[in-house]
Amino acid sequence: MSLKKTSRSHHSSLNELNITPLLDLVFVLLVIFIITTPQMMNNLEINLPSGKPPVQKPKIEPTRIEVSAQGQITLDNALVTPTQLKQKLAVLKAADPDLGVVVKGADDTDYQIMVSILDTLRQLDITKMGMATE
Repeated sequence: MSLKKTSRSHHSSLNELNITPLLDLVFVLLVIFIITTPQMMNNLEINLPSGKPPVQKPKIEPTRIEVSAQGQITLDNALVTPTQLKQKLAVLKAADPDLGVVVKGADDTDYQIMVSILDTLRQLDITKMGMATE
């Protein structure tokens, strides 16, 4: 009979789960989490707004180039030739390196004129350029 009692006690001990190592692991992870969290929170960079109103830059109107159906080129409502256009744009680019230009062509404008104007803008390194449509 004593043999049976030992076998029963042996089986009953296998059915119980020892959670002590599991609790040790949980406590170690909790301590690591508690230590590292404040360091992560201190690295946040926040730009808080000041009480001063933001500085408004004056809105600069872009330079307008218009081509009529007859092929006449106007720069800010002044009639120019293609060579004068290049010279005036070079002067404007020297004064403002961030020069913006809007090119507008009539519906029946010769495309070669528009291409030559765009080529002139590229040669002068004017990258802020837009095409106006109606």
